[in-house]
Formats: sequence, structure tokens, C-alpha cells
Amino acid sequence: MTSTISLPVWVFVLILLFAAVTFASHFLFPSVRWFLRRRAERVVARLNARLERPIQPFELARRTDMIQRLCYDPQVTEAIVQHARENGVREDVAFEKARRYAREIVPSFSATAYFSIAIRLARLFSNALYHVRLGHQGDTTLADVDPDATVVFVMNHRSNMDYVLVTYLAAQRSALSYAVGEWARVWPLSFLIKAMGAYFIRRKSRNALYRRVLARYVQMATAGGVAQAMFPEGGLSLTGALAEPKIGLLKYLTDDADLKARDIVFVPVALNYDRVLEDRILIEAGASGTRRFRARISVVAFFALRLLWRRITGRFKRFGYAAVSFGKPLSLRGDPALASDPDALASRIMGRIADAVPVLPVPLLAHILLTGGPLDRAGLEKAFASRTAHLDPRILHLPRDSRSFAVEGALTILTRRGMIKDTADGFAVVDAERATLEYYANSIRHLMR
Repeated sequence: MTSTISLPVWVFVLILLFAAVTFASHFLFPSVRWFLRRRAERVVARLNARLERPIQPFELARRTDMIQRLCYDPQVTEAIVQHARENGVREDVAFEKARRYAREIVPSFSATAYFSIAIRLARLFSNALYHVRLGHQGDTTLADVDPDATVVFVMNHRSNMDYVLVTYLAAQRSALSYAVGEWARVWPLSFLIKAMGAYFIRRKSRNALYRRVLARYVQMATAGGVAQAMFPEGGLSLTGALAEPKIGLLKYLTDDADLKARDIVFVPVALNYDRVLEDRILIEAGASGTRRFRARISVVAFFALRLLWRRITGRFKRFGYAAVSFGKPLSLRGDPALASDPDALASRIMGRIADAVPVLPVPLLAHILLTGGPLDRAGLEKAFASRTAHLDPRILHLPRDSRSFAVEGALTILTRRGMIKDTADGFAVVDAERATLEYYANSIRHLMR
């Protein structure tokens, strides 16, 4: 028992290494996890005290537990068996495929990442690029909604800035769980997006097993009261106008919904910009008849670096105004027939989004010049007054409440971009830029008489 044993140094190092790993896994890691969990719970408690829609326990569940729950859901299990039968594979192989889908979809929400990092970056980025404006339409606000209801923000999709802008402006209301497309699966962006509670979707997938796994996750999150955000149009507008809605996610939300236990309330959110960062890319994609965008990561990085350099050298000017309007909420419990008619629901939602679209100086000036130009400055101010007299003042965003100042700002932006020119007859459209002006005018055309 007291005799000496000689060991090679490498064996001794391995023993020490295994001992350290065992100690850490049995004593250190559980203690650290407990400490971090307690800290996270205190952070969430403080956040819930100030949020209009508190963070739900469903969002705080461990990701591995949610993946297991999703994989063993009866409807997913049935889809696994059906997939195995139709494709001639073993059920365990089909189960592993369902697990891969679940791992791809289920987020790993972090309150710290969302409220300490994402919100601050969104605020900084939004205010660095735009003058941000917020408006409401309708007498019913989110504060009047049943606190136990699941709130779904439904938005028109103008730009990838939509995610950033709405995240910033909804920061005092709730943590939003976005449905994001394949573009967000790029490393390392995917880790941050999952930490923010977003879930990935394959918009063009026709795989029945994948669709069932996705549907059940959306339904579980809805039943769990998670505040969600989605774009009914399914993608960025290529024309600037509102597009026809796609009912896929809306159908997932309303299928199997128990409205007696928990209401589902859709909050229309309308966005508009004096300048959309991707405008020329979107216009080109629309003209080609495809949704293939030529933007690459290198192009985006170069654009960001150029803006940063202009900011450093004091030559950067913000891109005008970006505005968000919240429309009148729509309760499914108040109109349960809509739950069984996703087409009617989508039409009602898009109608409320259309009514709440903010009217900004650049889109309004583009519409005036395309339909009534050329005009001098006095004529433009008069046209501003006549075209906006019938509008709800809550969606009309005139800087400093001054038509003269709005006209001046819009003229500066459009002239700087070479989209209009000052002629003897007044300001006129540059023919080569007519499509770009149409893109901006289309965003508010449905509001103009």
C-alpha cells in the first residue's frame, strides 16, 4: 500500500487531466450553471417589471429540452412515421432528420444578448442612419390588450433594416421572436440571431416533415404566449408597394389554437423610409423577374466601411426619415371566424397595415413629381398640402410640422442622389431614375386620392 509506483510523465498528465475534467463536470460546472441561472433569473425579473409583455417561461426553457419536446410531439411523431413510409427509410433515420430540423429551428433565447447587446446596437444603428419616428393609429393600444394573450406583430417588409428598427422601437414592449429566412444562417450571424430568440425557416421547402416540425414549434410558441414578429408578404417588396400576403405562418399560428385558453392578437406594424438601403438591388431584382439579389457579403461590408469612413471624416449625412406606425390590434377571440379562414385573416391584416403606412417627405415628393411635375418650390409646397389634407395626421410625418422644411429635406436627398434636377420649369424627374422614384411613390400610392 505504501510502495512507490513509477509512471511515465505522459500517463501522469493524462490522469491529472481526466481528474480535472471529472471534478469540473461533477462539481464546478453545475455550480457555475446554477450561478449563471440565478443571475439570469434576476435579470429576467427586472426586465419583466418594466416590459408591457413580460418574457414568457417558454422562451426561457433550455434549448435541448425544447428540441426533445418538439421531436416527441405526437403530431411530429406521426409525420416521422409517414416520412419513413413514403421514402422507404427506417423510422430512426427519419427521427434523426426531424431532430436536425428541430435543432435548426429552435432558438436559444438570451435575455442578456437581446436587451444588453441587440437593443443597444439596434438603437445606435437606427439613429446613426435615420431620423426615427414612431406613430400610432387607432384608439386601442398594446397596453389595452389582454395581458394573457399571445401578441403577434405583423409587418410590411421594405428593408432588412425592418428587423433592426422594430427591435429598437418595441424594446419597451416585449422581446420579439422573429421568423427569419435562410439569409440569416450565415456564421457567426446565426449565433446572435438565435440568441435573440429568432427561428429560421426555409421559405421554399416543400418537405412535409420539415413543415410539420416548423408548424408545431410555431404553435407551441403561440400557446406559450411568446410575442412574435412576422412578415405576411414573405419577403422584401421589389416594387415598394405592399405585396400579396402568404398564409403559411398565419395558418400555422391559427391551426389548433385554443382561443378560450389564450387569445391571439395581431398588431399591424407599418414601416416606411426616405431611403431604403437596398433600393437599387430590389428594383433590379424586380425588373429581372426573379428574387435573386446580387448583393454579397463583400458588397455589404464595403458599403458599411464607406459609411463609417464618412462618419469619421464628418461627411456623413443621415438618409432622411424612417418611421414605424402601430395600427389597431386585431383579436381572434373577438372574431373567431378568422381563425378558420387564413385568407380572410391575411386580407384583414394587410388592410390594417396599408392604412397605417407612414407618409414621409421623399415618397410623397416622388409621388407628386411623377404625377404632377415639374414644379417649383412653391408648387411643391402647395401639392404637399393638397395631397395630404385627407390623411390621418397620425401617419403623416412632416419634420418640424413644416411643409416647407419637409420639401427642402426631400429635395436635398433626391437631388444629392441624382434622381431629380432643377430645370427652368421647376424640379423634374431624371428619366434614368424614374424606376427608383416609382419605387418610393408606390409605398404610399394607395393612400393618395
